Amino acid sequence: MKTAFDNLRNNPLHQYQSDTNGEKQVVKVYFGESLIAKMIKLKKSVRYFGVKGYQSYLSADEI
Repeated sequence: MKTAFDNLRNNPLHQYQSDTNGEKQVVKVYFGESLIAKMIKLKKSVRYFGVKGYQSYLSADEI
């Protein structure tokens, strides 16, 4: 999911928002108004979340 998340975040069609609060960092990736992926980093733990069918938001050359 890390590579897919980076591809979603770096896609020029998507916007992302980063928020840091102490040791916790949250990065959210949006397509228009819809949240499509989220990364939560807490200390040394990193967790990735994506909506069902997030692969459809990847471009054809990234799949």
